[in-house]
Amino acid sequence: MATPKRRKSRSKRNMRRANHDKVAAPNIIPCPNCGEPAIPHRACASCGHYKGRAIRRTPTATE
Repeated sequence: MATPKRRKSRSKRNMRRANHDKVAAPNIIPCPNCGEPAIPHRACASCGHYKGRAIRRTPTATE
């Protein structure tokens, strides 16, 4: 089995490990109903609509 000839520095080791725990920012799209930023495949936090229907009652929701 192959083994490393040289020891990896702390910097190189940490750079390798840093890529494993990266967190990507969620994709944000405008809500088709109210235009507020919303996460895809979730009910809008401001108006409560999803796929053209009112899913959740909010104080600002108009029905």
